[in-house]
Amino acid sequence: MKYKKYICLICGWVYDEELGSPEDGIPPMTKWEDIPVSWRCPNCGASKTDFDMHIIE
Repeated sequence: MKYKKYICLICGWVYDEELGSPEDGIPPMTKWEDIPVSWRCPNCGASKTDFDMHIIE
């Protein structure tokens, strides 16, 4: 199964769809497109548009 990871271009923080970000209220297996547009990088405050997607097999 392929999992997408999204890397913040500002600080390098990684959002992994498989793991989610429970400490930020995003449960595991939450797809990137299901995260609100208003969400910000928990490390540096960057917006979702500042992330780049990578597929991990």
